[in-house]
Amino acid sequence: MASLPVTTRINPSIPYSKHPTLTLPLKLTPTHLPKIQESEQLCQNPYNSYFKPISSLCKNGQIQEAVELFTYMESRNLPTGPYIYGELLQGCVYERDLFTGQQIHSRIIKNGQILTQNEFLQTKLVIFYAKCDLLEVAVHLFYRLSEKSLFSWAAIIGMYCRNGFNQEALLGFFELQENGFRADNFVIPNVLKACAALNLIEFGKGVHGYGLKMGFGECVFVASSLVDMYGKCGGLESARQVFDDMPERNVVAWNSMMVGYVQNGMNEEAIRVFYDMRVEGVEPTRVTLVSFLSASANLCVLEEGIQGHAIAILSGFDLDDILGSSLINFYSNVGLIKDAELVFSRMLEKDVVTWNLLLSSYAQHGQVRNALNLCRAMRLEEFRFDSVTLTSVLSASAAIKHIKLGREAHCYCVRNNLMCDVVVASSVVDMYAKCQRIDDARRVFESATKKDLVLWNTILAAYADLGLSGETLKLFYQMQLEGVPPSVISWNSVIQGFLRNGQVNEATDIFAEMQSLGIKPNLITHTTLITGLAQNGFCNEAIMLFQQMLEAGIQPNIVSMVGVLSACTETASLRYGRVIHGYIVRHDICLSISLATSLLHMYAKCGNLDQAEKLFNINLTKELPLVNAMMSGYALNGCALEALALFKHLQEEGLKPDSITFTTVLSSCNHAGLVKEGLEIFVDMLSSYQVTPSMEHYGCAVSLLSRSGKFHEALQLILSMPFEPDAHIIGSLFAACRDHNEIELGESLVKFLIDAEPDNSGNYVALSNAYASSGRWDKMSQLRNLMKEKGLRKLPGCSWTQIGTEFSVFVAADRNHAQSEAIYAMLALLGVEMRYVGYAPVATNAEI
Repeated sequence: MASLPVTTRINPSIPYSKHPTLTLPLKLTPTHLPKIQESEQLCQNPYNSYFKPISSLCKNGQIQEAVELFTYMESRNLPTGPYIYGELLQGCVYERDLFTGQQIHSRIIKNGQILTQNEFLQTKLVIFYAKCDLLEVAVHLFYRLSEKSLFSWAAIIGMYCRNGFNQEALLGFFELQENGFRADNFVIPNVLKACAALNLIEFGKGVHGYGLKMGFGECVFVASSLVDMYGKCGGLESARQVFDDMPERNVVAWNSMMVGYVQNGMNEEAIRVFYDMRVEGVEPTRVTLVSFLSASANLCVLEEGIQGHAIAILSGFDLDDILGSSLINFYSNVGLIKDAELVFSRMLEKDVVTWNLLLSSYAQHGQVRNALNLCRAMRLEEFRFDSVTLTSVLSASAAIKHIKLGREAHCYCVRNNLMCDVVVASSVVDMYAKCQRIDDARRVFESATKKDLVLWNTILAAYADLGLSGETLKLFYQMQLEGVPPSVISWNSVIQGFLRNGQVNEATDIFAEMQSLGIKPNLITHTTLITGLAQNGFCNEAIMLFQQMLEAGIQPNIVSMVGVLSACTETASLRYGRVIHGYIVRHDICLSISLATSLLHMYAKCGNLDQAEKLFNINLTKELPLVNAMMSGYALNGCALEALALFKHLQEEGLKPDSITFTTVLSSCNHAGLVKEGLEIFVDMLSSYQVTPSMEHYGCAVSLLSRSGKFHEALQLILSMPFEPDAHIIGSLFAACRDHNEIELGESLVKFLIDAEPDNSGNYVALSNAYASSGRWDKMSQLRNLMKEKGLRKLPGCSWTQIGTEFSVFVAADRNHAQSEAIYAMLALLGVEMRYVGYAPVATNAEI
């Protein structure tokens, strides 16, 4: 076997073996020869007679025929020369035929130094091995060259880029210039590719300037590479400027622009580029459609993605692993799992990425049985589970709180040494936390050999979700002591832990602290705090924080808007609710079911039922949450008949009512005194709809029976409930007894309430009012003394109103308001008018 015993200069970062292996030449026998013999007799120069056919065969991809003809020349002792060898090597480059090229190299070596030291052939060999990505041999031969040409430099730099040695490619670019060469339109694209891989946008800008200086500003190859480099480095404005300035755009430029937009989350712009490309008549490639499908999947736009699939079919593209995976990802994101399964079944080849994509789709949509069946099919196809596979299985287990499946997946990870992967370890921790096994989650966390930021954030989120704020804060400080600086996600978890535990002041303090340390709160930070403030009753603060978020230039998401709308609903702040609705309309935000439901509920709670109905009617798809919200709006505004009509319409549309539906319609009947209709619906809950009544449903039924004077039936219903009655349902029956002067039953009910809630002053006041209304002053006096002994006072009533941006709070018997004299004067005037029209207030003991 031949070797090349010469001193060479090798890049130390490239693995190199001293003796590149070259296969011994085979004995080649010509099987087909063109009519060379005849032309040879007619031509005085037989070399040209063979050179041209060999060159033609090589260019047409018929490398074996060219070699046969070359063998025929040697058999007749005809002169060959370096240029014929060069043509044969170039033909091997075209076909990436490494084996045949090695045979030719062997013959070159066999013919001695006349050929081995020929600069032309040396360069051709470098180019051949570089194009075939035989790194060691190419580098060996390159640094052996006595005279390096621009072509050899281009081949080596290109090889470095293709094999991921991007730093070496840039160093080669510097060395090329140091040796007096100027990079051409073949070298510059490879250098830009290396810049993109290393995210060196400033270096890329320098190469951009170099290309302009060298006169390649209008070269389509250089411009396409610039678009790609700027896109991958996040410089979308520069990428677009280069793209728009191109006098001629090929499909590579269009693809690069689309890929750049998708990778930077600008999916709408990517779809617009695709449409512009179609208008220009540029035929899409596989890369085009993959980018378009990715953008459609990210935006969950069904129509566009289906169009992309149709174009792929019409263009005749096979469902390979890349295109097929993109289609599976799209159909999964839009919730069409059956279509994803169909694409999967029709794919010609499936790699582990494809299997994992479908498995992840099953996990995200809670289809655990399908996920397990797919895992079994993977094993039958002899695919080995990797970390991505196990992460999907663990996510599915966490989503449905399937602890048994999660433990099995954990055991598999341990047996196959996958726990060293921090992503897998984080998934195991998350699974145990979601399954309410926080101690197991903590043990897995503590046993991890490497705790990176992702793993720390996972355990922080686990404790925060459970409202264990103290342990969350302790871990937050521990991670910093162990040298892991917290990210914004870490701070968000601490804030969430405090809010889940009702510690609003502590949460706002952490929010202020992170800002003072120069850590910029992100959208999730604001969303977490807005939602938490609203849920803990700090609604005005939630609204103000939402305003601050907008002023900071942070665009809200659906969750943050739902949170602030709930705050507007609780404070009946129609003004702010309308402002948020206007923001949604101006920014063309899609009205999801949750967002439309929140808006509708806000308008209904604020008394603007007309606007609530308009919102309900513009939503063509009447899903159950939206119908429930509209029914609740009718109930809140005393429109019981409209609520009942909507309930019947819901049945006609084939929508199955849920527990919330029955709560709403029963409340409507209760407030409107529709006793018969309400009781019929209560009976139908279990008999016709198989919905098990909750305490709230029983409460509505008890109130309906009480309103009709059927106190004993109401009491029997309470005693027949499958759970212990709470104070609310007993209080409902007592209120009806008081209104109907059923003193004895009411007295026994209130005694039950006092025993159940001995510190609730409202129960004492209710019984005191009942004694007062029946004239039993001695009983009332005894109860009053008991309250004094216990130190109980009635909590005063409170209300508020908003004028402009100011909220005014009013408490019973409070005179702290700046205009209290005018307010009480107006109340006195109203009292006089009430008595004038014949209203006589009932004497009560409300001021106890």
